[in-house]
Amino acid sequence: MTTTALLQGFMQNNAPLIRLHPRDNVLIARRPIALGETLAGMGLRARAQVPAGHKITARAIAEGEAVLKYDTVIGFAARALEAGEYLHTHNIRHEERDGFAYEFGTDLKPVALLPAHERATFLGIVRADGRVATRNYIGLIASVNCSSTVIHKVAEWFTPERLAAYPNVDGVVAFAQTSGCGMSSPSEHFDVLRRTLAGYARHPNLGGVVVVGLGCERNQVPELMASQGLDESRQLQSLVMQQTGGTRATIAAGIAAVQAMLPAANDIQRVPVPASHLKIGLECGGSDGFSGISANPALGAAMDILVAHGGTAILSETPEIHGVEHLLTRRAVSEAVGRKLLARLDWWKRYTAGHNGQFNGVVGPGNQAGGLANIVEKSLGSAMKAGTTPLRAVYEYAEPITETGFVFMDSPGYDPVATTGQIASGANLICFTTGRGSMFGSKPAPTLKLASNTPMFERLSEDMDINCGLVIDGKLGIEQMGRQIFEHILRAASGEATCSEKLGLGDHEFVPWHLGIVS
Repeated sequence: MTTTALLQGFMQNNAPLIRLHPRDNVLIARRPIALGETLAGMGLRARAQVPAGHKITARAIAEGEAVLKYDTVIGFAARALEAGEYLHTHNIRHEERDGFAYEFGTDLKPVALLPAHERATFLGIVRADGRVATRNYIGLIASVNCSSTVIHKVAEWFTPERLAAYPNVDGVVAFAQTSGCGMSSPSEHFDVLRRTLAGYARHPNLGGVVVVGLGCERNQVPELMASQGLDESRQLQSLVMQQTGGTRATIAAGIAAVQAMLPAANDIQRVPVPASHLKIGLECGGSDGFSGISANPALGAAMDILVAHGGTAILSETPEIHGVEHLLTRRAVSEAVGRKLLARLDWWKRYTAGHNGQFNGVVGPGNQAGGLANIVEKSLGSAMKAGTTPLRAVYEYAEPITETGFVFMDSPGYDPVATTGQIASGANLICFTTGRGSMFGSKPAPTLKLASNTPMFERLSEDMDINCGLVIDGKLGIEQMGRQIFEHILRAASGEATCSEKLGLGDHEFVPWHLGIVS
């Protein structure tokens, strides 16, 4: 039985506890459970207060016995537990799994691609080379931290009043960063930075780009452009402060360069294009115990629809599939694809060795407060964002994504870094699930935020686009919620402003991944 089918069945009765799989020995509190409360129909009496979204034992569990959620091991009982006990970090033991026998392609589910004439459409911006944009910005990119203030000053000059004559331009945005020098070069960090900057420079959502450097940094602008195949043109210019005449002169030159680009950038129109042009970055932040029950599987259902329409779903945050990677290798289209995913996880094991990080079991305070005990439980929900279709390819951070369907891009779990990589890889829209509440936005690709529960959605209504808490409330099934998400994606891709866009977010969320030393 699929996850979706299980959820559909167990959500309908609106009982105080949610059973996710018949073999589970834990239940999830749909609402706060009081000490001593008799749970009708469950044959249980609560032995402690249990917050909403947290776990309660469905039966007695012996010390050392596996704790099962979605019929998946999320840890082991740290002591003998009685039925009705509150189950969390204090009595679940996390253990790393060694010697696991991975399977490849055993859970492949064929995708029934819709005929071209049946595919959904959105109003996109078709570039001269055929790529499709969902937004139309002019971007300023700093090659090094030393030019970051300059590009912010240039962007700030272009107020809404000064852009009023260019209604088809969504804005002028500065992509400032804190690296580019004081780093090892050549190095993996150096390659990742250049790949990320180039991914933004060629992103279809930018109708014009100015790259600005200082002049003495390791990440030299001419070498950056040449190494990444970026050729200067009317809509792609570069400036070097030490050659241009310093701070004031570079600001003036940057303003002039953008002004020269604005007429051509404005000369666009939105036209109907197939949903196959959508590349959706999948992100979760501030996850809670409901994220893996409502928002994440519902987003996964939406991605199954997108893939059937020929689009691309990009799962990332490698530390947040740790412990459930075997579920993804079973969906790999080949052993080579599955092995590439495992190779990235092996890299992370070496990278995080000796550190008290998420990959090694410890989730953040917000995750714990929301009901998640460890990384495996968090990963179990996180991986659901990708739906059920085959894993077609695995990419490194900010590597251009050329495959369609469900793919994976390696990244940290830190939201701004992961999303920056997805956009650099070509994502033209981000779907971001949250249980605790995230105030995130991104440019040049907009972010849609999906709330896992109704109380948070109502409390943070200015920041949340979609209320997946309707699933927890028993008002919508997963498939219905997924369809609503897909329809909202089409509207956002067509230009409908997201909540984060209305709030002006996205100017400071460009955070390339720092991998190496600072010297």
